[in-house]
This record gives sequence, structure tokens and C-alpha cells, in this order.
Amino acid sequence: MTGWIGVDLDGTLAYYDIWRDAAHIGPPIPVMTERVKRWLAEGRDVRIFTARISHADEAEVARTAIVAWCKNHLGQELPVTNLKDYDMIELWDDRCVAVKCNTGECLNASTRGLV
Repeated sequence: MTGWIGVDLDGTLAYYDIWRDAAHIGPPIPVMTERVKRWLAEGRDVRIFTARISHADEAEVARTAIVAWCKNHLGQELPVTNLKDYDMIELWDDRCVAVKCNTGECLNASTRGLV
């Protein structure tokens, strides 16, 4: 399997309750951090996929904090992006609703009650 796996930061990889500032990142979520570490050990390309770097005035502060968090909790720096491309094979995110390809069929329910 080639391509990269996108992993959301807040609420997926790191605990999130309220916004504090661009440099604050919550503690790791063990199940997800262990999954990411396993993927990395298997040689997979894993990237942090986050909206934190979409605001130009806070992007560098956020990126610096994310890189440090990754080194501390995952043992290495991961690429950080907020852009999808054709090489992304999967996205792990607390806000996603999976849709069966070419059908519009939802594979999991919306956590916000949208239909």
C-alpha cells in the first residue's frame, strides 16, 4: 500500500476539550498514538492533518508546537498539512463520516445528527 495516512490532531491523536491557543496541544490519546507508532514501524507514511495551520497568523506557532508534540509522544517529527492530495489513502478524524465510494451511502453515523 503506497500513499499517506492523514491523522487529525485535536480529538483524534491528542485530547481536546476547549481551544486555548495555537501552541497548546492536549495529552496523547494512547490507542491512537500506539496505532500511529505501529504504522510508522511498518514504514507507512503518516502525516498530521489539521486545520491548526490554516490560519496564517498562527500557522508557524502551531506547526512548531505540533512538531515538538510529535517528537515527544511519537518519537519522531511527522509532516504537518491541512491539504488533501491524490496520494492520501485514508483520513482518521473525529469529525469524519465515511461514505461508500460512488454511492453516497454513509458507513457510519454523523456524531452531530446530520443526515
